[in-house]
Amino acid sequence: MAEYRGDQAAGLRRLFGREQSRIVTFVAGSVGVGKSISVANLAAALARQGKEVLVLDEGTDENVASLFGSSARYDLLHVINREKHLSEVLLPVAPGVRILPAARAVKKLGKLSIGQRETLLESLSAMDHPADVILVDASPDHPLGFSPLGLAAHETVIVVSASGASITEAYSLIKKVSLGYARKHFRILVNKVRAADEAEAIHANIAQVTRSRGLARLDYAGFVPLDEHLRQAGRLCQPVLGLFPDAPSAKAYRQLASDLLLWPGPDNEAGGLEHFVQQLIHLSQRIEPIAIHAG
Repeated sequence: MAEYRGDQAAGLRRLFGREQSRIVTFVAGSVGVGKSISVANLAAALARQGKEVLVLDEGTDENVASLFGSSARYDLLHVINREKHLSEVLLPVAPGVRILPAARAVKKLGKLSIGQRETLLESLSAMDHPADVILVDASPDHPLGFSPLGLAAHETVIVVSASGASITEAYSLIKKVSLGYARKHFRILVNKVRAADEAEAIHANIAQVTRSRGLARLDYAGFVPLDEHLRQAGRLCQPVLGLFPDAPSAKAYRQLASDLLLWPGPDNEAGGLEHFVQQLIHLSQRIEPIAIHAG
């Protein structure tokens, strides 16, 4: 068994070329803040900067694939159960962007048998080519209260809009994850604002409250402005960067992509998909819904 696991670990290291692939999870305290749209457009922006991007999508209704005009027929769970090959589940939606639907799989991770875990690692090691960046679109309604995808990743970005309700719900999410899971660092992406100073003020206010109460450190990831071009691109099921490259939102996503690549990367022990999947399985088996509560 140890030899088998060693072979799979080596395969995953070869798959991702280097063990420092960036893995960033996007979460939100509520629906409607533009989280999935941000993931889709950021993936497109990173790909246009020459990066290979894998989107791990926990969404069900409005998923990332639909924002590229595609539809997901299968889920990673089909691979785990040996019903489908990984190549049948992966969706190439744009040059440099692939999507791996995983909503059903993530909910089952805590109950996987040893054989299913081995199948998961074996399948991932068989992927054709490496990913430089893995973006995770985490579901806000995970049965554990917070998706383990947000705990296993190197970075967790909370998407918040300018509404009072969104800000309150984002704070509640930070509080329960900090107290329940001891996560002490997040980044804040402010969406649907009219100007940079509005976004910076929203971040400053929520960061000051969380810091004063000893909950977490909140770094500023940036902002995406209100932009009719982004709405139009969404209705056409295409990233705004391709349809309206000079739009304010397109410029914002390009800037966010550039900034993300400059965030401190993982060390050698915590880098790569191998470590992420191991952490994901470990957390899914051990975290309990009772451990956290909103307040």
